[in-house]
Amino acid sequence: MGMFAALLEAFRTQDLRNKILYTLGMLVVFRFLAHVPLPGVDQAQLQNVIAGSQLLNLLDLFSGGGLARLSVVALGVNPYINASIIMTLLNQTIPALEQLSKEGEYGRNKINQYTRILTVPLALLQGIGVAVFMQRSGVIPAFGPQDLGLTLAILASLTTGSLILMWLGELISENGIGNGISFIIFAGIVGRLPTTMSQTLQVQNNFIALASIAVIGVLVIAAIIYIQEGQRRVPVQYAKRVRGTRMYSGGSTFIPLRVNSAGVIPIIFAISILLLPSQVGQYFTTSETDWLKNLSTGVVAAFQNPVFFNSLYFVLVVVFTFFYTAFTFVPNDVADNIKRYGGFIPGIRPGRPTAEFLQRTVTRITVAGALFLGIVAVMPTLIGDITGVQTLRLGGTSILIVVGVVVETMKQLEAQLLQRSYEGFIR
Repeated sequence: MGMFAALLEAFRTQDLRNKILYTLGMLVVFRFLAHVPLPGVDQAQLQNVIAGSQLLNLLDLFSGGGLARLSVVALGVNPYINASIIMTLLNQTIPALEQLSKEGEYGRNKINQYTRILTVPLALLQGIGVAVFMQRSGVIPAFGPQDLGLTLAILASLTTGSLILMWLGELISENGIGNGISFIIFAGIVGRLPTTMSQTLQVQNNFIALASIAVIGVLVIAAIIYIQEGQRRVPVQYAKRVRGTRMYSGGSTFIPLRVNSAGVIPIIFAISILLLPSQVGQYFTTSETDWLKNLSTGVVAAFQNPVFFNSLYFVLVVVFTFFYTAFTFVPNDVADNIKRYGGFIPGIRPGRPTAEFLQRTVTRITVAGALFLGIVAVMPTLIGDITGVQTLRLGGTSILIVVGVVVETMKQLEAQLLQRSYEGFIR
């Protein structure tokens, strides 16, 4: 079923149409909030500051364009993503949380509640970092104890805005289509596209460079879809078995191991981690303690260095791809399930040898997926340096997220349409 055919069929189905319209409604609310600026913002100075910083461009990308106007949602969903990363790591290291995560829906709800609570101090901390940087850059008039009223208003607005986006994302996941947090980032990227294109055309007269970027863009989209859909199918055979007086015939199926089972999550995680040290470091660059001031200044300077930034970006994307894959695919559990139902992989003994085989296979194909994601993440910087077109520097990350979200959402739509066609057939 093609993409447009699936969309058309979804709009003909009332409950799916309601879900799509609900999602669009939440995105409209988000775009409205992205146009509500904080008090006293100098918009002209803000544009100059953002244009000169790759880090701020990334932060604007993941705030859904909210930072470009220093709006009440300037932090975007970054605090929530960071809280999710921290909770995921804690789940693997604290036995009580690990046990809680295995307690079904109750456990998931509890962990989600802890994640929301952790989002508040992280949003406050990141809000302080952004506000201090903007005040020093001349974007906002004052921030600090000397102007307590304005300071509290800015911090309350940034923290509340981030929590509202977290809430909108969860509403989309619950009542709409697709992953809400990814959708908010997706909407911000799409919302920024017309502005980015117009800026590029205004400052760039080299049509050969523009044409080469357009061709590269098409090739990158094709490669992303190819990798996202690529999978290794591990065959599984089931022997005939007798239960009571009935004999169940054997059969064959396969385990689809995707080359990139993590999707766009590693990119989102990596950027969130990259942004945090610089945001926090901004706050301590005026500290009266010399060692803290020097450390903070060094951290901020390091993250503004393109070579260091992109090298760390690449490494983090690769690491998070492996981390997320290991978290979502547990070979021992899969091997146990195969054995329990009388199945086996041809040529591999059931039990531990099956788990080891699956682990080796997943590791090998994840290497390809992780390297691909890392290359796509840093490629825009390299292309920008080669072609001289700097305004589209973040294109690779944006394309990866947009294509990933669209592909995943269309898969969900098709799965729900298929489910409804079966329900209709059964009735």
